Amino acid sequence: MYKNIFAHDEWKRSEHMAVRQCVGYYLFTHQLMEVTGEDACKFLDYVYPNNIATLAVGRDRYTTMLNENGDIIDDVVVMRLEEDKYWVSTLYGTKCDDWFYYHSEGYDVDTCEITEDWHMFAVQGPKSKEVLNSVLSNGVEDLKFFQNRTDDINGMEVIVNRGGFTGEKFGYEIYCTADDTDAVQEVIDKAVKDAGGKEITEFQVFAWTLPTEAGFYYMRDLNHTNPFEVGLEKNINWDKEFIGKAALLKVKEEGPKREMIGFEVVDENEDFYIRSKQYGGPGEPVYLNGEEVGRVSKLVYSYVKNVNNGYILAEKDRLHIGDKIKIHGYDCVITEKNWL
Repeated sequence: MYKNIFAHDEWKRSEHMAVRQCVGYYLFTHQLMEVTGEDACKFLDYVYPNNIATLAVGRDRYTTMLNENGDIIDDVVVMRLEEDKYWVSTLYGTKCDDWFYYHSEGYDVDTCEITEDWHMFAVQGPKSKEVLNSVLSNGVEDLKFFQNRTDDINGMEVIVNRGGFTGEKFGYEIYCTADDTDAVQEVIDKAVKDAGGKEITEFQVFAWTLPTEAGFYYMRDLNHTNPFEVGLEKNINWDKEFIGKAALLKVKEEGPKREMIGFEVVDENEDFYIRSKQYGGPGEPVYLNGEEVGRVSKLVYSYVKNVNNGYILAEKDRLHIGDKIKIHGYDCVITEKNWL
């Protein structure tokens, strides 16, 4: 970062804080894969290390997807819409489609990308429940986290899901057909603004600053890591077979060699220059006693804490919370990966 693009950007701040203090919405459809067939459950339970077999109809589950080396190649949300019908929300539909194809031999399963058919509006923040109750026929009063169901907005069928990428206690996703998108947005836009909120238009807000405050990852943060290195090992069901299990068992036995940790820039010079992996490249090296111990994976801004914050992928147990370090000559401190 150079000439801080976050701290004094009042437009970004207003959109970010609308979600934290009121309600904001944005159109950001992750790519969607639909998986159907008699073996859909069995197939997904093999592809993903989390427990898909116990996922009930109308519920969702977050999981990583691993290659044979145990490295994360995607992280997704699996939604079970019907007994033998699942949606997989991913940022890499084409790659996911190929991966499914190459691993589906022997399974009675059909997979296809349906991204062009469906659009998703995220409605997030303390007043999001109020907004959803005002636009949906059945409301969301009893909708649990990671639960989905069919509803309608002005007679237009939608799928409403409680979840999101902001860390808010109340947040929802509304999936509608591509043909209904403009009409659905018109209704949501009015309801959000009537509640005092606004549309979130900045990608850097809904994909970077909001998720990072909550300690969430964008897939680029996870490239070339395994679940143990980034704190996602709890999402693994060891009582089944899954792609990458043998390699990951070795990591479990030997212990991870790296870990993802939080940090803040506390230097008096706000216009610092610290490269991070999110902009491309390997990220700024982090040194301890002249030895490189990590790289900066992400560097954004917490509008709640008013501090430049991010992640470092570091050698295991080399940096600890409270440690004061310099990165590219600028004062920084190691913190938890959560700023809410």
